[in-house]
Amino acid sequence: MDFYNFYRGHSFDAYEFFGAHVADGAVWFRTYAPAADRVALIGEFNDWTETPMDRAYDGSTWECRVEGACPGQMYKYRIYDQTGRAIDHCDPYGFGMELRPKSASVIRELRAFEFDDWDWMLSRTDRRNEAMTIYEVHAGSWHKNPDDPENGWYNYVELGDRLIQYVKEHGYNYIEFLPLAEHPSDNSWGYQNTGFFAPTSRYGTMDQLKQLIENCHKNEIGVLLDFVPVHFAVDDYALEKYDGTALYEYPHPDMGYSEWGSHNFNHCKGEVQSFLQSNANYWLKEFHFDGLRIDALSNLIYWQGNKDRGTNVNAVQFIRNMNGGLKRLHPTAILAAEDSTQFPGVTRPVYDGGLGFDYKWDMGWMNDSLDYMKKTADQRTEHYHKLTFSMMYFYDENFILPLSHDEVVHGKATILQKMSGLYEGKFPQARTFYMYMYAHPGKKLNFMGNEFAQIREWDEDEEQDWFLLKYPLHDSFQVFMKDLSKLYLENPAFWALDYNTMGFDWVDCDQQRKRIYAFLRHGGDEHVLCLFNFSEHDQDYSLRLDYHEELELLLASDNEIYSGTVRYGEETVVKKTKGVFHLPMTAYSARFYKVK
Repeated sequence: MDFYNFYRGHSFDAYEFFGAHVADGAVWFRTYAPAADRVALIGEFNDWTETPMDRAYDGSTWECRVEGACPGQMYKYRIYDQTGRAIDHCDPYGFGMELRPKSASVIRELRAFEFDDWDWMLSRTDRRNEAMTIYEVHAGSWHKNPDDPENGWYNYVELGDRLIQYVKEHGYNYIEFLPLAEHPSDNSWGYQNTGFFAPTSRYGTMDQLKQLIENCHKNEIGVLLDFVPVHFAVDDYALEKYDGTALYEYPHPDMGYSEWGSHNFNHCKGEVQSFLQSNANYWLKEFHFDGLRIDALSNLIYWQGNKDRGTNVNAVQFIRNMNGGLKRLHPTAILAAEDSTQFPGVTRPVYDGGLGFDYKWDMGWMNDSLDYMKKTADQRTEHYHKLTFSMMYFYDENFILPLSHDEVVHGKATILQKMSGLYEGKFPQARTFYMYMYAHPGKKLNFMGNEFAQIREWDEDEEQDWFLLKYPLHDSFQVFMKDLSKLYLENPAFWALDYNTMGFDWVDCDQQRKRIYAFLRHGGDEHVLCLFNFSEHDQDYSLRLDYHEELELLLASDNEIYSGTVRYGEETVVKKTKGVFHLPMTAYSARFYKVK
């Protein structure tokens, strides 16, 4: 390994040197612990007795070679600090770990699995001018496995067998998994890691995860991974004071701990930067993930995520270096940022002074639109422009519209429950809201359960309430979401010019009293009129569209097949009368028309 680049924070392949590597009937173990007094290897291959490790290379690395050690065996590093105190640690670069609450690393052969998805890998793109609908999934609670009564988990392959079919049927072309790196607490959802290079053993092995991804690719489904480069779990067997000092974290507690009670990575240190960059490259290269969603970017940009504390210049430079390097190594991989700040240039290329992300989550759109839907119909008059404001800044970045896991937990209520009014009245509003989301420029992300109007907030210990599909309102809502997603995929007007000002035109955004909105989407030689009534009243509405003579109905949220109130016959074309289109709207409804 090039130690000069490792210390400068320029390495993307440190995992190929550190960790446990199988070679010629033996295993080489290497760990980075510069301040340790001594380090010993303990594991199944030596009956958990100490095998001394030698200082090597520049004196900061410890290594040993063990004959007869083999994949599947467990091990730890016993690290003695300068006071003589010893703590048994899992391997920071370990490729496997045993199931919580146990904490040993597991030897895995890095490239035993041979991928057969090269057609996909060679043809994939960043989807900039293509359709992208993302289904966000927590692997442990989408469906529960009745054959695993203790935890209810499917393994990666079993999960994929069920998930791939479902995703294709429902019109999604990407899956985004919540973090899959090893973590000790189920209720952290994977956001407080102990094994950054170890796919969580909850759902099986490294090779099973690779098989899931290959199966997705063979079914034309991309796979994104939630990646956590900001903080790590405080468990002392992991990264905390790994060599007896604050090796990965900040030494001062004011900076050492995050708002989540975890340790902040010290992004000022080159070896920490190389660790995280190598980890990002590892998931993309070794597992064929199609992209990473970077968690909590604001906590990298600003000290403790607080703009008033100032910009963390070293962390910002780390993001630029990491993204720039990842795009050189994986030009078609997608890098998306969860970011609620107004920091400029998040999706501008690194060579142009930006942070180098392909996409940024539009948290402003999410907050404004959901807040609008919580309002009563009358209150929406006063807050009418919450649904127009996003287009004032939309072209500043390349946005994804997210309705993620964070919006359906911790007392926030589910997406359906956020709609104003009583139970039955929430469904037509939710259908109208989702049509607004899918028509709005930007790629789409929807968390599991939203597609059939889940009522109960997400709980990582419980599967989704699939029994709701026995009830007509939920079953018809799922049918509606299938049709909406498939219509989106099939019509380039909704995505071909997402980030081009030529792709969107307001037709009518000054109907505060009526709470009606109309705009056009353009792309692929198509033009689609998108019409919304967010009031509780049926309303007459007329619209002038110069140069166009007919409108062909594509989708109506009030169709009786979706539990709406209107029966649409075979005649779906609207023609001008005296120069205008007459388009009466039912309460809480939306329609898409192809413009001819």
